[in-house]
Amino acid sequence: MASEDHQHTHDHHHHDHDHHHAGESFTGNDGKVYHSHDGLAPHSHEPIYSPGFFSRRAPLLSSRDFRERAFTIGIGGPVGTGKTALMLALCQLLRDKYSLAAVTNDIFTKEDGEFLVKHGALPEERIRAVETGGCPHAAIREDISINLGPLEELSNLYRADILLCESGGDNLAANFSRELADFIIYIIDVSGGDKIPRKGGPGITQADLLVINKTDLAAAVGADLEVMERDALRMRDGGPFVFSQVKHGVGVEEIVNHVLQAWEVATGQKRRH
Repeated sequence: MASEDHQHTHDHHHHDHDHHHAGESFTGNDGKVYHSHDGLAPHSHEPIYSPGFFSRRAPLLSSRDFRERAFTIGIGGPVGTGKTALMLALCQLLRDKYSLAAVTNDIFTKEDGEFLVKHGALPEERIRAVETGGCPHAAIREDISINLGPLEELSNLYRADILLCESGGDNLAANFSRELADFIIYIIDVSGGDKIPRKGGPGITQADLLVINKTDLAAAVGADLEVMERDALRMRDGGPFVFSQVKHGVGVEEIVNHVLQAWEVATGQKRRH
């Protein structure tokens, strides 16, 4: 399975990392091929043989202690689909009733974090921007320490109820490790064409919620929303998805409702009105 088996395999082999240079590959004692680049610890990429199934997606970790790190929402998806816009919208709708903090990932800039600060999503000290280098999916799946550190720190500093973690824009094979995200939102957009949902990938099939954004662009790019709805339902075994225009506020309350339902179930708390 795509996301269930992603362990921190680089922690469990005994190779001497000092002998290997960035970009060089080597085989660990466990037989897996490891590489290191962009400041990330040596890591292997688990092979993904199928997009997986919504009904068999990795469950919430039974060992999760929300006093150590608050309920964490992972927001992933390809470049330019609206991840940062969704981060801003979630902050605006939740910040008055919940203690929030956010970590953004970009590959070589801190642009998404700066966008949230500029638009007043949260007080600046509650937002951290992380540069992941050119392997953004490793930072949410195989080598999540680069995100876990700031999330845990923010969680404790502000006694957070909910944490938001935005992945760097990536491809359709990227998905969050359950060790990092308690609730996974995967966002695609209509401008990529109506074929995207049926192309699948673990984000589309296994995210707790799929968001299909920028529906207002459908006519301009010749995308058929009925086809996208049919394919999303089929690829996700009927798992939930939302059509949205995040920048215009369309569908955002429905997304927030999914988030708060999951927060209630996981933490045993009741939503605040």
